Amino acid sequence: MCARKKISLSIFGSILVLVPAILQADESDAVVSRRPVNTYSIVARDTKTGELGVAVQSHWFSVGSVVPWAEAGVGAVATQSLVDPAYGPLGLEFMRLGRSAPDALKAVLASDAGRDVRQVAMIDASGQVSTHTGSKCIAEAGHIIDADLQFSVQANLMANDQVWPAMAKAYRESDGDLASRMVAALEAAQDAGGDIRGKQSAALIVVAGKPSGKPWADRLFDIRIEDHPRPIQELKRLVQLQRAYRHMNAGDLAIEHGQFDVATREYAAAVKLAPHIVEIPFWQAVTLASSDQLDDALPIFREVFEREPVWAKLVPKLVASGLLPDDKKMIAAILSQQK
Repeated sequence: MCARKKISLSIFGSILVLVPAILQADESDAVVSRRPVNTYSIVARDTKTGELGVAVQSHWFSVGSVVPWAEAGVGAVATQSLVDPAYGPLGLEFMRLGRSAPDALKAVLASDAGRDVRQVAMIDASGQVSTHTGSKCIAEAGHIIDADLQFSVQANLMANDQVWPAMAKAYRESDGDLASRMVAALEAAQDAGGDIRGKQSAALIVVAGKPSGKPWADRLFDIRIEDHPRPIQELKRLVQLQRAYRHMNAGDLAIEHGQFDVATREYAAAVKLAPHIVEIPFWQAVTLASSDQLDDALPIFREVFEREPVWAKLVPKLVASGLLPDDKKMIAAILSQQK
């Protein structure tokens, strides 16, 4: 116990030494650290599930590659204004070592000579949140922290000073999961005036409250709109699509374990969320056929083949993979659904 604590403190001390070196950019880094990602964002923790998230929109290309950072069981960071992307990994590292979000933000700010032009929000896995809006951020600029609901909204270079209050109100009053509520906050920001320059890109990350040891599974949503005339609407569409494919993934996993009833339910939920994606009902039909429900599967195969005939070519290939039974009559019945 004591030895482990000493090691953590040693690592933490090393990070403190490295922070000034990272934040004091040389000439080649100066361009990166001064990218004008003036924008609005939200960092939040779902008080019921513990999920952590960041959502952001900006009139800047690929905002998702710079502003949002999150790690399951650790925290989330939004770094913007005259952005220094180093705040993301540094903030997460401090929180990973047990520092609260307020302590992590204070530590990084203390070593940054450009802190007056930064706007940064951090939230940790316990829901503690801290935000900094530098005195030289371009007006209108400001933020709101809600310690009870565990979120912070922040914005700069806005059309008016009602943008971030509108975000806070929307998040407090919205229903649904964390992703839905954060998107609602972005929509409210845009409705209130948004970025004075307009809109271009958006991003959303949601991670699990507790790490599973599988980082790819802990990242529940990771969506980026790099360049779009209506980035928030596109983000909202892809969040819905992501939900559908999460059900698809759950269905695939159920098939691997021979749980065909579970797979059928998951695929049906995916179809409901994204009826326009032909691949989803195709795998639903495959699952039904594999679980002795061919009569229910055939009408679905027929509809799939009518919409996109190419899927019929895949059917015989599934036998060798064990995804369909080696039953010539069944395969013939399925392929007979082609026009």
